[in-house]
Amino acid sequence: MRIAGVQNDIKIGDVVGNLDRMEQWFQQARSNQADIVVFPECAVTGYCFDSLEEATKYAEDIPGNATRRMQDMCAKHGGYIAAGMLENAPDNGVYNALVLIGAEGVVGSYRKVHLPYLGVDRFSTFGDTGFAVNDVKGVSVGLNICYDSGFPESARVLSLLGAELIILSTNWPPPAKCIAEHVIRTRALENGVYYIAVNRVGVENGNEFIGTSSICAPNGDVMALAGKDEETIIYADVDPGVARKKLRMHGGREHMTDRIADRRPEMYASLVQEHRLKRPGR
Repeated sequence: MRIAGVQNDIKIGDVVGNLDRMEQWFQQARSNQADIVVFPECAVTGYCFDSLEEATKYAEDIPGNATRRMQDMCAKHGGYIAAGMLENAPDNGVYNALVLIGAEGVVGSYRKVHLPYLGVDRFSTFGDTGFAVNDVKGVSVGLNICYDSGFPESARVLSLLGAELIILSTNWPPPAKCIAEHVIRTRALENGVYYIAVNRVGVENGNEFIGTSSICAPNGDVMALAGKDEETIIYADVDPGVARKKLRMHGGREHMTDRIADRRPEMYASLVQEHRLKRPGR
């Protein structure tokens, strides 16, 4: 399977225009035989809203008008789209959501579980559907959004559910530079999966974004990397068989690792105990 990440600028509140530009990028990626084309977090709507009231104007149901437009793109050009958007939540709230769409419709969707105090996430409803894996052309695909990558449990749960490829749509600002440069490689390595992280560029409502989208292999190697300012598409060919084989041989049988089978879950009880601290705004 060939995967692609579209690192582009997005106009806040311009849903129609963002979808129009998305189709142009999607068509270009498909012309290079990309099977799954990944767009940034909130690619449909923009991210840096100043209030919940403002954000709710652009939230939709899933499926809804925006997902149907993406479905039409897939029917016209083939392939699959993963893109961020805002989803309607109860009591006039919004979820920060990521959808995976093909010509057949919505293959999977995800509501962001971990919410930083930034942009629309200041007003978003915490994701309540947990983590799941979706089949795309025989490849098991998991979905995460931005801040989720800073919590190793997010990728680990997806890996334990059988994910061979993890898609991360993101809006990284400058303080996330370390995540972009180092953590994505770590998530791929520690779970033995392909990992694609697609960020945006540009400035929105006074907030700068740093690009640096990447695709990493199950051994942590960087397969493709975008610059910090450029609008571009990155590509990589993935072999799910490599991600399925968790046992790694290092210089012969004397050195083997399996980061799934070698876990010690009986020692991890504190991971699921409540340690939450109150923070401003929540």
